[in-house]
Amino acid sequence: MPALALAALSRHDAAQGRAQAAELGCRFHADWRELVADAGVAGVIAVVPPALHRPIADAVAGAGKALLIEKPLATTSADAFAIARRLREAGTPALMAHTLRWNTVVAAARERLGRLGPLRALAVNQRFEPSPLAWLDRPELSGGGIVLHTGVHSFDLVRHLTGRDVVRVRCLTARVVTKRTEDNFMALLELEGDPALVTVSGCRATAGRSGLIDAACAEGQLVGDHQQHWLQTVRGLERTPVALPPAAMTVADALRAFAALLVDGTPPPVAPIDGAHAVAIAEACLRSGAGGGDAVDVARP
Repeated sequence: MPALALAALSRHDAAQGRAQAAELGCRFHADWRELVADAGVAGVIAVVPPALHRPIADAVAGAGKALLIEKPLATTSADAFAIARRLREAGTPALMAHTLRWNTVVAAARERLGRLGPLRALAVNQRFEPSPLAWLDRPELSGGGIVLHTGVHSFDLVRHLTGRDVVRVRCLTARVVTKRTEDNFMALLELEGDPALVTVSGCRATAGRSGLIDAACAEGQLVGDHQQHWLQTVRGLERTPVALPPAAMTVADALRAFAALLVDGTPPPVAPIDGAHAVAIAEACLRSGAGGGDAVDVARP
């Protein structure tokens, strides 16, 4: 990132942090608060368990610096909306790292959806191998399993593709590999002001990766995979491949967007309020799953 220089880092494991800082030629702070207060730091990138996001966001807002924050924005909708409100009221330049917004297949699908008439149904799923991060199965740190930590990508994708908020959900969850949090889910989402039915599912208990997008519109379908980088239009029994540019390096693209926000004041393509809406959908899904699939309204700002 030519526009950015690494000034300092902080991490929970101080020994690894000091070694990493020495390798990268930057300062190390054992306490993340010292990093935020560091006069040589203009922007903060928060890549930590989400239970820490609210105090970090509050500190960054108080210090008048920019913030790139990872997903999920928080472990509850109350904290997520509070973070978005705090950053907005402080005028904090902030970018939400919902990286699918930069995905090449997602961009192509969103651009083509409007050409196929009204949306009738949408299915989105993500499949992954079990996570190696042990803290993800500790609810006191993670706040939940796949619904919160991977599902938010799909929930944000639904809002991004449809331009609609989600008002109500029904969800079932399961545990296969994990012990304390869910690693499988399937949810039915109701959109505000739109009769289209939306399903979102996720699995972190398989040996392959995929990210299906299946949109049925009045005048045809779009079927693609944002993980495997392909997209097709479907009319009748005819499938037509969509020519795509090379797959985007979405993490790098998010960092470039943060650099543009920090250096040039370019508005962020995805904001903390978008992250808050995704957390609210995840929270409703977890509540529905705990209730055996009952309908649950999604919290609003």
